[in-house]
Amino acid sequence: MGDWEIDKPMGHCFGSGREIKYGEEYFGALVETEEGLQRRDFSADYWQAQSPAVFCHWKTKLPHPEEKKKIFVDDEMLMAFFERLADATDPEKINFRFVLAMILMRKRRLKYDSSERQGDREVWRLRVTGDKQLVEVINPHLNDEQIDQLSSQIGQILQTDL
Repeated sequence: MGDWEIDKPMGHCFGSGREIKYGEEYFGALVETEEGLQRRDFSADYWQAQSPAVFCHWKTKLPHPEEKKKIFVDDEMLMAFFERLADATDPEKINFRFVLAMILMRKRRLKYDSSERQGDREVWRLRVTGDKQLVEVINPHLNDEQIDQLSSQIGQILQTDL
């Protein structure tokens, strides 16, 4: 598995280049590029005027450097990321989705139900808590180091500790 690097917020709008000031609301987004998913930040005014094409997004504020990091990602947002990746075939996205599933299981939003072999891959069936719905996730058989690395990178993307 290759390294998957996502930039931290840079304090400027990717679309206009305008500086995003501390305390200002902006949109963080994941954008599909030839190199894979990349983080891009957009000022609220650019976002509303241009509606850039993104894979997924979230609204946040640029924190002051001395301000304690706030967790702004809730379980619903994590579930939305997880669901958006349901049809992914790219190995990076399959790995990303699997680690999200592990995080959501730890948060008790998903519960392991069963697994089966489909050809050369193992597919887990997970139950959405409070629902009878089952979702499937491919187990890419990541090692502990790969899981830790992806968890860290997901945390960097979402600006939170996972």
